[in-house]
Amino acid sequence: MFRTVALISVSLLLAKTAATADVVDVGYAKYLGNRTFPNAVAYLGIPYAEPPLGEQRFRAPLPLNTSRIAEESEGRVVDATKYPDFCIQGPIGGNDQGGAGSEDCLNVNIYAPANAKKGDKLPVLFYIHGGGYVFGNPRNWPFDHWIRQSPNVVVVSIYYRLDAFGFLSTPEFADSKIGDFNAGFLDQIQALKWVQANIDSFGGDPSKVTINGQSAGGGSVEHHLVANEEPGLFSGAIAQSVGRSRTPTPDQQKPLFDFFASHAGCGTGDVTQKLSCLRNASVSVLARAQEAARTSELPYNSFTPIVDGKVIIGHPTTLIRNGKFARVPVIVGATSNETIGGGGDPAATLKRSFPGLSDSDIQDILAVAPISDFASATQRDQVVTGESMLICAREVLGGAFSTAPRSWTYRYNQPNPTLNASGTAHAAENWMMFLGTNTGVNGTNTFTPMTPVENAFAEELIAYWLSFVRVGDPNKFKLARSPEWPSYTLTGDTRSVKRRIVLQEDPQKSTTRSGNTIEQEPENESRRCAVVASKSEQEQN
Repeated sequence: MFRTVALISVSLLLAKTAATADVVDVGYAKYLGNRTFPNAVAYLGIPYAEPPLGEQRFRAPLPLNTSRIAEESEGRVVDATKYPDFCIQGPIGGNDQGGAGSEDCLNVNIYAPANAKKGDKLPVLFYIHGGGYVFGNPRNWPFDHWIRQSPNVVVVSIYYRLDAFGFLSTPEFADSKIGDFNAGFLDQIQALKWVQANIDSFGGDPSKVTINGQSAGGGSVEHHLVANEEPGLFSGAIAQSVGRSRTPTPDQQKPLFDFFASHAGCGTGDVTQKLSCLRNASVSVLARAQEAARTSELPYNSFTPIVDGKVIIGHPTTLIRNGKFARVPVIVGATSNETIGGGGDPAATLKRSFPGLSDSDIQDILAVAPISDFASATQRDQVVTGESMLICAREVLGGAFSTAPRSWTYRYNQPNPTLNASGTAHAAENWMMFLGTNTGVNGTNTFTPMTPVENAFAEELIAYWLSFVRVGDPNKFKLARSPEWPSYTLTGDTRSVKRRIVLQEDPQKSTTRSGNTIEQEPENESRRCAVVASKSEQEQN
């Protein structure tokens, strides 16, 4: 009996000690984190901006009112041990109409080593989730196990407004009294500013922030590299499967605004009257209007970042090719069989995806992709669409950043084992990096148990990524079994230029030997991507 009581007392003491250690004081509030591993703490749902509600719908985020937070907490420790509401989801196809989530969603999740404290100056990974600027719930991409593996970094994962809530546009938004362009992208910038002011409290170093994202998150990273935003918000970038979606003008988005307003029952009056109606409409009404827009026949029928002339000042590829980008080290890559355009006629897919392409432009793209370059017609169709939509960011960023100051490129070649996809499809690395995750509709997901071989490969990936976060080089803290990842160069002998890593499991299914190899970028791929890049103004990416 005495031994049982003693053990309970010791357990309670340890729990109390851990809880005390897992409280972070940011000056205006104290937050209690969740000790998810003995060496990792997750601080979940920390607000970085004011709730974008009521009249703030479709407007730039307001900086967090820290006095309000302090007054509301009344000196008590705020519970940050549970995931917050995710942002309103848009539809992703099929029977999904989106609409789940909350508008009061401008939060970050912070993953830190246990006992990290102010002044530790740990490098920071700032993660921007993908989902086509339409959907995404950061809970589905957790980082607790990254900290467990490498308890010498801090990770910040951001919630930002999506679909119409984040990217509704009409030319009248040029007057900020009416609305703001690119609200969802401005959310990301506001979160980076909050990190600069507060991450030190969690042990992070605001001068060593690496932005990282996949798909639309990778597209966001690319936009940050060329955006007109405050310098010093980040010092490195990892862009995975960069979503090279079109970045239209406000005039091109106006028909979408009018369509959306009409389907929400707000189609009468001038733009201020329409917006007043939209700001008073229920989330369910707006969700149905988003769904109607997605399935409309408008040439521009998606809510995405636009060229606003203020923050997003042009198309990323054009700006990068003209040398107008932040000089930071970069990792950039794509999966082996990457596309989001579906099957069928590649010319029709390109025209549908990029209305600015002329028939002559499309023929130029097809002409440098002869069937003889591919194993099958199906592979050709996939590559031709995939390169414009995703893949060629690897060549564009890899080349431009190779001396500004350095870049590393990759081809991810490990299929998601739970999907019946042919080859290594878009987002396959997410399954491996985030505990076997597959995203579903309306913020849901499924985690599938991973094998020892898969876990060993995931550890290699995480080590490369976090080595780059720590020192701007994926090799310094890689696993001993992993090969040296050569930087991407445009000059040198034929054996050294344009080399990249192929990321894959050991074919012999060993947990102690790496399957990663080094290859040279194929000449025909370089040729195709040069043509794709030359069409950036027409593709608007």
